[in-house]
Amino acid sequence: MPLTRRTFLAAATATAAVAATGLPAAAAPAAPAEPYFRIPVSPDDSAARLIAKAAHVRPTKRQLAWQGLEKTAFLHFGVNTFTGLEWGTGDEDPNVFQPTGLDTDQWARALRDGGFKLAILTAKHHDGFVLYQSRYTKHGVVSSSWRGGEGDVLRSFADSMRKYGIKVGVYISPADENQYLDGVYANGSARTARTIPTLVDGDDRAGRDLTAYDLDATDYGAHMLNQLYEVLTEYGPVDEVWFDGAQGRIPPDKVETYDWDSWYSLVRALAPNASIAVSGPDVRWVGNEDGMARENEWSVIAVKDSGNGKYDRVLAYDSADEGSRDALLKAQPDAAALQWWPAECDVSIRPGWFYHADEQPKSVEQLTDIWYRSVGRGAVLLLNIPPDTDGLLPAADVARLKEFRERTDRELPEDLTRGARVREDRAGTRTVDLGRPTTVDRIRIAEDIRHGQQVEHFVVEALVDGAWTTAAELGTIGAARILALPAPVTARRWRLRITRSRSTVHIKEFGLYKSQV
Repeated sequence: MPLTRRTFLAAATATAAVAATGLPAAAAPAAPAEPYFRIPVSPDDSAARLIAKAAHVRPTKRQLAWQGLEKTAFLHFGVNTFTGLEWGTGDEDPNVFQPTGLDTDQWARALRDGGFKLAILTAKHHDGFVLYQSRYTKHGVVSSSWRGGEGDVLRSFADSMRKYGIKVGVYISPADENQYLDGVYANGSARTARTIPTLVDGDDRAGRDLTAYDLDATDYGAHMLNQLYEVLTEYGPVDEVWFDGAQGRIPPDKVETYDWDSWYSLVRALAPNASIAVSGPDVRWVGNEDGMARENEWSVIAVKDSGNGKYDRVLAYDSADEGSRDALLKAQPDAAALQWWPAECDVSIRPGWFYHADEQPKSVEQLTDIWYRSVGRGAVLLLNIPPDTDGLLPAADVARLKEFRERTDRELPEDLTRGARVREDRAGTRTVDLGRPTTVDRIRIAEDIRHGQQVEHFVVEALVDGAWTTAAELGTIGAARILALPAPVTARRWRLRITRSRSTVHIKEFGLYKSQV
């Protein structure tokens, strides 16, 4: 049965209605497929009710799976690799694309050895050049003499990643300079019902039993839907679809209003387990391209309805605080809901996002610091490693990825609490008896975020000379908190005290380590 925008929005409305009160109740209907990941709020909500709602927001199954990845990779590759640009123009000669030594198995081995669990390829950047055999544009590998116009980087990429146990993600830029030049992007067309896929002359899918979808879109929105259909039906399974909100370098008086609702609907239909980031409901951009989360990073933040099915943060993307009590109260007058929207920290291993021969990768020390400030603050790290003009990851970068993994493995080599006696009390305190005095200089703590994010302040203490001594004192925990103590502490007994929380705290992990660095 075709999926229309009308039935999609009806389903979304039903889900919202289940959570209309904002708080689960015994008399409420069964939980929706998306369990309270977005709870409506009102300017009339009291401060206590607002925080109670925040305490009831929960991640979806796909968000939980994404959070567990911790370290993911980005691969910026395309015509920019050969022109030296970071943002293309859309009128490049496709024949400039000549990665004659392309070896995506080399990419996958390097990422596997670096400890990455998912990789995202720029299947299309803002220039509109596509790295696969699309039926809807000639601005891509089909028009390059590379491999006689039969080359398909996306196919090789997806096959190699799965071969080495790495999940597959795709970045399909919402912007498209080439389609602007062709009069499709930002042409002011109205949203009308479109049938997806839209078959073209000589389409090899003609006569096949295809599942078609009726969705509202502009001319360009339909172009994107057709490309999404190709990628998600012919290169799957896809585990992450990565959108940004860029408009490209079109004239300032032009704009394309993106058909987010229809794009999301198609992704959900064709890749139901895929996370949609960063202009998407599952994952949010942390707010910088340095790979660093906030000192206290909340996965529950206030959002507003921006139209066409898209929700955006209420507070500025570079706000120092997006989820504390004060931040939620500040955002409340303009907020439509509180949403589970965890942060992804993107950064490139080199100064640029695309390969430039005169650039070098970051040091192991820099990458390790980024890891502490991203994964160690409850976010997921998205590290870009750009392939070079041969179609290979540069040897220096490959070596650095391996060194980076080895370094983080040495930072947390063995959890000293394994086999230890553990006691918890009703006040939210977990005490660990290691059995003998043990030196600790690294700590990893995690909430069981299936129950939301609750901790607002915690203290880690060690029993030294008969007195409990503070080793660390911070705010949030969330999916993970990794701490390097200012100096090693030797003690037999350790405890984690939750001193402030929004609701009942469920601690999943309280690990103690002695680094080998």
